[in-house]
Amino acid sequence: QVQLVESGGGLVQAGGSLRLSCAASGRTVSSTSMGWFRQAPGKEREFVAAIRWSDDSTYYAHSVKGRFTISRDNAKNTVYLQMNSLKPEDTAVYYCAADPTEGYYSTAYGHWGQGTQVTVSS
Repeated sequence: QVQLVESGGGLVQAGGSLRLSCAASGRTVSSTSMGWFRQAPGKEREFVAAIRWSDDSTYYAHSVKGRFTISRDNAKNTVYLQMNSLKPEDTAVYYCAADPTEGYYSTAYGHWGQGTQVTVSS
């Protein structure tokens, strides 16, 4: 059974930084591609970033490219999302996901975490 547990969310002022963590159990993060998504109130869940299992290639939504960085620590079986220069429009619940089945940008992932709230104040 794969479990993903996110942490690191919180309240931050615009321009600030946060680092989200996604701790995995039941599966090693080195053997599966991982993604981060977010969902703001009243909006659909949207792709944020992904990292490919085979070569650590990374993929980003246009809205976060240059500000967010996805990475993984195989020894800790954890995937991170470093978020810099945060904007109020980044406010959302952020979800970690594993095992994409229809490419990295789709929400068709096999496993999801419970989400962590990120709130950016202006």
